[in-house]
Amino acid sequence: MALALADGDVQAMQQFISVGAWDDGTLLERHQALVAESLGDPPTGVLIIDGCDFPKQGRESVGVAPQWCGALGKVANCQASVVACYASARGYTLVDRRLYLPERWFSEAYQERRQRCGVPADQQPRTEPELAAELITTLHRRGVLPFQWVTCDEHFGNNPALLDAVAAADVYYLAEVPHSTRVWRERPPTVVPPSRGRGRPPTRERVAPDAPAPVRVDQLAEQLAADQWTPAVIKEGAKGPLAAEFAFVRAVAVRAALPGPAVWVVLRRSRGEPPELKTYLSNAPAETPHPTLVWVSGMRWPVESAILECKSELGLDQYEVRGWVGWHHHLAMTFLAHHFLVRLRLQLGGKITGAHRTPSARTAGRGAAPPPPRCRARPRPRPADPAAQLRGVLLPSPAHRPAARYLMSDVTL
Repeated sequence: MALALADGDVQAMQQFISVGAWDDGTLLERHQALVAESLGDPPTGVLIIDGCDFPKQGRESVGVAPQWCGALGKVANCQASVVACYASARGYTLVDRRLYLPERWFSEAYQERRQRCGVPADQQPRTEPELAAELITTLHRRGVLPFQWVTCDEHFGNNPALLDAVAAADVYYLAEVPHSTRVWRERPPTVVPPSRGRGRPPTRERVAPDAPAPVRVDQLAEQLAADQWTPAVIKEGAKGPLAAEFAFVRAVAVRAALPGPAVWVVLRRSRGEPPELKTYLSNAPAETPHPTLVWVSGMRWPVESAILECKSELGLDQYEVRGWVGWHHHLAMTFLAHHFLVRLRLQLGGKITGAHRTPSARTAGRGAAPPPPRCRARPRPRPADPAAQLRGVLLPSPAHRPAARYLMSDVTL
């Protein structure tokens, strides 16, 4: 930024980012209000949670440690964070973030390093799902961004405490979960075991001995009949409609070996060979239309695209700061820059990427771009060219939430 100004002072700009006294929290609150003005849409608003990691070579940057690095697809020296993305039919952008500090950073051996990096004294060890829960509850309590749905990948969906925190905020989640996740098809009976005559009598409920065991969600998918799977279009892609087969089952989640809340099990099976199975849980009401669940299952891409655009176009991962304040300042400034481009495009009458993802005239002629790598995902090879030009990927958006279209008829639901 300093080099772009006629009288730019690199050192002054570095100090402004690294140790400036301005409050990034207040700045992000204003940022979220502006996002609500430009992108806010209650019927289609979705909050998307994802991890975002930054590979590092040294050991002095705040929070750096050998840990899973989604950007590289392996365990590596990096900084890890959790980000929140707001998306609607009008577009998407990043709205908040939390830096993850590994447990070792709270040990006595790291005390001097914490002080050098300016880590606040009141910081306590928290897991990434706990940071995600804080992001969601803070944004919901603030009430500026209109959203009724939260979605996340299985890194976060595998944490029942996070899912229960979302449900407690009166928000619906649709979270990808591991195939090993277990559910009951029907709520099992529970009993308090009888006293054996010695010691304290039992008081804690347990599942009745004759109750069926919970089943894995991938085994549940195998048990379904062929007519329980419905082909549906998730969204319109650059290569045409993205379609999959879906099945929807009401079930009971497991909480500490006991029956928990009633949930939707959403099973999504690709149409290729071999088919890839994705499994989701949702606390949405039993009367929720299936096309709504199909639509939300396809709303993971905006956070991946936003992270990629911020890294390749706006320098999200190109910072020269090591401290707590500098890291938070840099990410806040990058979020503002991304939304500035989105807002400017809207003001100039341009097109912003919406949930349809129909190709623009600029991109349709040269074929589809490779999908952006997820910031936190199972190991996968990185694409040869990860740069996604922000100016070229902001594509048309519909006025309303896209409907899921069942392939068995020409009727749009």
